[in-house]
Amino acid sequence: MSRPLAIIGNVNVDIIVGDYPPTLHPGTESMVAHGDVRPAGCVGNTALAWTALGTPFQVAANTGNDMFGDWLRSIFRTHSGAWPRESCATTFSVGIAHPDSERTFLTTHGHIEKLSLDEVRRALDFEALSGGIALLVGGFLMDRLSADYPGLFDLLEQHRIEVALDTGWPITGWTPAIRAQCLGWVAHTHHLLMNEVELLSLFEVPEVEDAMMAAVRMMPKGAHVIAKRGPLGASGLRGGSMIHVPAPVVKAVDTIGAGDVFNAGYLAAIARGESFDAAIAAGVATASRAISTHPREYVAPPVQKQSLRGR
Repeated sequence: MSRPLAIIGNVNVDIIVGDYPPTLHPGTESMVAHGDVRPAGCVGNTALAWTALGTPFQVAANTGNDMFGDWLRSIFRTHSGAWPRESCATTFSVGIAHPDSERTFLTTHGHIEKLSLDEVRRALDFEALSGGIALLVGGFLMDRLSADYPGLFDLLEQHRIEVALDTGWPITGWTPAIRAQCLGWVAHTHHLLMNEVELLSLFEVPEVEDAMMAAVRMMPKGAHVIAKRGPLGASGLRGGSMIHVPAPVVKAVDTIGAGDVFNAGYLAAIARGESFDAAIAAGVATASRAISTHPREYVAPPVQKQSLRGR
């Protein structure tokens, strides 16, 4: 029987356009080759992957009280019944794609900064989550909830729920105050899921392996540290054992939310009771499939066995 999973954090709307025209000037209008409107945010990206993988989960999130909020609720209707509807616009991001596959995001404040600990408490069935894992995301975007992270950590601990944490990138950069806040979160985390640059910035060291060792020393006994390394794959540390899982060579079609999709694949495998190595491999495989398909897929098709007849 799988361990229960939950995700707590930001769901919002992404409006993606591109590629960025080189002749764009103020006061003018330009045509772009493609555009897309999609449910997103760390919660949205992870929830879509877990749904495709057939993984049961709970969600604590919120929306605004506008058409975007209604749309998100309809997309995630299985989980959105207990989400609070804030008296404001729903957060959205405009993503501008560049020819080199990089993207620039412009994000509104909107609803996500209003999610509170009391709202999270009402959205989740903590008894049903006992013995499971709760993934915390979007902390740097959700000031009200992150201010109450100590209370949330206590609540999760009371119900024997492990914390998985993806910090994301702070809007203000890695200031001393932000680093101190984030290190306080890490001390309560059982599965730290950060990308390589975030780890190096948080621990101010030149090598990612050193950052991972620094992290595990301040985390609970038996904790897992993951460094997501893009096309290089992912590295993991548990205790004193370091492993690396390379990523397959794929043609990247859409890398938005790749780290969130990795989290989904990794935690789904951990919940199934798979080994640490296998869980990292599952995260890499799920993310690699997602970024190389359009419409996005999360599960690789089964390998066709070659017939030996007639040979």
